[in-house]
Amino acid sequence: MEIALILAVIAGIFIYRTFKIVPQQHAWVVERLGKFDRTLTPGLKFVVPFIERVAYKHSLKEVPLDVPSQVCITKDNTQLQVDGIIYFQVTDPMRASYGSSNYILAITQLAQTLLRSVIGKMELDKTFEERDAINASVVSALDDAASNWGVKVLRYEIKDLTPPAAILHSMQAQITAEREKRALIAASEGRKQEQINIATGEREASIARSEGERQAEINKAQGEAAAITAVADATADAIRKIAAAIQSPGGEQAVQLKVAEKGRRGLWPARTEEQHHDRARTHGRGVGADRHGHGIAQGQGPRDALNSCDKLRGSGEMDERFKSHAWKACEG
Repeated sequence: MEIALILAVIAGIFIYRTFKIVPQQHAWVVERLGKFDRTLTPGLKFVVPFIERVAYKHSLKEVPLDVPSQVCITKDNTQLQVDGIIYFQVTDPMRASYGSSNYILAITQLAQTLLRSVIGKMELDKTFEERDAINASVVSALDDAASNWGVKVLRYEIKDLTPPAAILHSMQAQITAEREKRALIAASEGRKQEQINIATGEREASIARSEGERQAEINKAQGEAAAITAVADATADAIRKIAAAIQSPGGEQAVQLKVAEKGRRGLWPARTEEQHHDRARTHGRGVGADRHGHGIAQGQGPRDALNSCDKLRGSGEMDERFKSHAWKACEG
């Protein structure tokens, strides 16, 4: 009974050390008699008990590795607190097992050294502007060195850049001054554009007013010209009608009569009855009759007075003194 129990224990140990189940995305390194033999891939694998053994187990997944914070000196002698993170992956399990005793520590230390070297070549302002360049430089140098360790460095990212408090204060003051400068420039540009817009508007308004005044003068001149033309046409038409009337029978006599009526109508109202009486008393006879019986009676109308004057003008019997008095009466 004891022998059977011993055999069962030995069989269990034999089975346990013979059959190996490798998880997905893992690689196990097998040594035979202390020497590298092979790498086990995911699945059920067999190992010769007591002769072969699984010496190393590696994960083939991408692994994030935090790089401790450190103080770096920039090119302009400014201290800068920097920390970051590395992403790497084991690509060669055999080299990862035998290339370095501790590839994780090696990668961490090398990343810190390379970061100090890269930042030491830059000024403080450049470190904030060229983080991508810093990351690319660290990744390139790490990848070259870690290739012998069976590790692929995928990327490096700077998590934080922290300058001293005094530098932060001066940087904040500089940023504030720069923003105020941009604000003043923007305000001046706005005022400049405002003045340009006002001047442009005034110029266009002045041009519009001058165009309106010019058009108004043109319209006024055209209206006056049209009025003068209309008056001239009407006058010419009236003259043509008068000329035609004069050429007709009796036209000349009618014109003479019309002219005489207009002349007498303009002069006759200015002579009052009292003036006629005064003139008659001055000449010693009343206005209204001559010695030959040709009467210019008081109260005669303009047409009757005109006929009497025409009779006196045609009479040859008056002496010169009386004729002059009669003419004056007629002219009055």
